[in-house]
Amino acid sequence: MIVLSGMIGAGKSSMTEILAKHLHKKAFYEPVDNNPVLPLFYKNPKKYAFLLQVYFLNMRFALIKQALSDDNNVLDRSIYEDNLFFHINAEMGRTTPIEVEVYEQLFANMMEELPYAAHKKVPDLLIYLKISYRKMLKHIKKRGRSYEQPENDPSLIPYYQNLIKRYQQWYENYHHSPKMEIDCDQYDFVGNSNDRQTVLEIIDQKLAQRSKSNF
Repeated sequence: MIVLSGMIGAGKSSMTEILAKHLHKKAFYEPVDNNPVLPLFYKNPKKYAFLLQVYFLNMRFALIKQALSDDNNVLDRSIYEDNLFFHINAEMGRTTPIEVEVYEQLFANMMEELPYAAHKKVPDLLIYLKISYRKMLKHIKKRGRSYEQPENDPSLIPYYQNLIKRYQQWYENYHHSPKMEIDCDQYDFVGNSNDRQTVLEIIDQKLAQRSKSNF
């Protein structure tokens, strides 16, 4: 199992599709476009932060169980990032202490259940898509979701900047599985075929190293 990680607009879904096709594996995507809570969260983060993160956690848990029922697959986000997003919202005062306690208990219970439900707890490889704030905004603007645009909500600017900083810290501290980083400012794997091939070769090399070692 390979999982993608990274900021909003980093290209996780695109890389999931590219990588799944390259490796002849099945792709699993985060439910965003049909997410009934996400637009509510952007309108009122304080009211809907807890509900949104529980929704994501529940959907991610179901996807992981489904993905792990097969031998090989690619997921466009890891469950570990859900915990990161929740605590960032908690630090911003968008959740109550009781909600934090409930979420932590729920997350811990889910992580305990994964090995028994799917006989495997961690991914074989986590691929972190690193992206700058400027590049991220460019991608967000291009995909056109109105509730993600900073010009419609200036409070998103410090939120996004904090996310980028915390994501890098999160990746550096990530230790659950083998990991690697792809610089999205250096490689345009969506629009440039040469960059795409280079990135795939880098990932192939990492997978080859993974197959020769025991984590």
